Amino acid sequence: MFDAFSAYHIDFYGYERATTPNLSRLAGRAIVYHHHTAGGNFSTPGTASLFTGVHPWKHRAFKLYDTLAESYVDKTIFHAFDDYYRLAYSHNPLVATLFDQLAADLDDYVPLEEFFLTNDGFIQKLFHNDSDIAATGWARTIKKEDGYSYSLFLSELYKRYQAEKIAKISPLFPLGLPNIRGDNYFILETAIDWLGTQIENTPQPFLGYFHFMPPHQPYRTPREFHNHFENDRFTPVAKPEDVFTQKLSSRFLQLRRREYDEFILYVDREFGKFFDRLESSGLLENTWLVLTSDHGELFERGIRGHLTPVLYHPVIRIPLLIFEPGRKARTDVYTPTSAIDLLPTLLNVTGGQPADWPEGGLMPPFSGQPPDAKRSIYVMQAKDTKKTTPLTRATLTLIREPYKLQYFFGYEQLGGRERVELYDLAQDPEELTDLYTAESAIGKEMLAELKAKLAEMNAPFV
Repeated sequence: MFDAFSAYHIDFYGYERATTPNLSRLAGRAIVYHHHTAGGNFSTPGTASLFTGVHPWKHRAFKLYDTLAESYVDKTIFHAFDDYYRLAYSHNPLVATLFDQLAADLDDYVPLEEFFLTNDGFIQKLFHNDSDIAATGWARTIKKEDGYSYSLFLSELYKRYQAEKIAKISPLFPLGLPNIRGDNYFILETAIDWLGTQIENTPQPFLGYFHFMPPHQPYRTPREFHNHFENDRFTPVAKPEDVFTQKLSSRFLQLRRREYDEFILYVDREFGKFFDRLESSGLLENTWLVLTSDHGELFERGIRGHLTPVLYHPVIRIPLLIFEPGRKARTDVYTPTSAIDLLPTLLNVTGGQPADWPEGGLMPPFSGQPPDAKRSIYVMQAKDTKKTTPLTRATLTLIREPYKLQYFFGYEQLGGRERVELYDLAQDPEELTDLYTAESAIGKEMLAELKAKLAEMNAPFV
């Protein structure tokens, strides 16, 4: 799992920049899914949907640092593979929060701070029951975030400690070291090299889940890839500013896009090394390897990132490559698939007992059935919703190819009105022409389906 990795920035999916030379090489031996979508627009709902095989309206992990509804704690991929040795690691503190909740189903849970060069993880560990408050206090008094500077002496000591720890490595990263929350510095090699050694010595059969932060912001690539695309003359499609704009200029967004694409080169190199190590060790002869993401990233319409109400495709369309033991040829799957499909599919291909709770289904080519080209795929954003309340402000998306409908409600920017958009992804992959009025029959039908689904989501909490 590589965080915030959009399929729109991968060359074998049609991107104009050659961001993934190693993945492109390895895709010749993989099942490549071209229309795969995330469960949400940031790590908490996206990862929780992958873990559980259900949409956020079921697992209820809507907000930053949310956990699963109690009814889903024993309905996860880790619980389903309870006869396997289960190990996990994440750079991402949002995912680590989910791991804390699911620790009983993990045989080897590597702590978040294990691969940070410097970190403040001890604060969360020291005040485990109040980790969010402790982290805020630490950030304000020692790290001096948000304009606070309560303890100048301790803050300066902390800065000096940080600088000494990273002094030898910092020159290798011209924009600064990759980090979490402004420090907690890391380099991807440390975790990737550990992973190669770890799984070579892990009891079999095993289930491993490894969640690495790149290419999530800040986009800080090594010197080898810095300015790699500086003079390539790539110009993204110009798009109008959205009502949810962050007021970011096209120039700013193009620069951040280039840094993101150069960060992807780092991800690609490290995954290529990892794959080659697995192959030389013989592990790929009996191991299924899956590469995917939890959500994408946006650099358009005045918006950067993914914590946004909009669910345009660069935010929700993510890579999925499955490397099957013994596979030497490429298979391309164009049928729409979702993150909720991975759990039932992995159980199926490994001969496991089917789980009775996932909303997802078996993905081609493993389903044994003709693909359903008109399947409804749902994605949602509801980061302001509490577990036990109905959705009153959210974005719901329904994809039934070639059409995609976005439904917004409850946002202050809309002045209390609903917003509905319909796109034909086959004819308009950049989502520039809203067809909701021109194609009113299909638009109203899809909106009725979404509103019926919304009523179903809210029914237990009204």
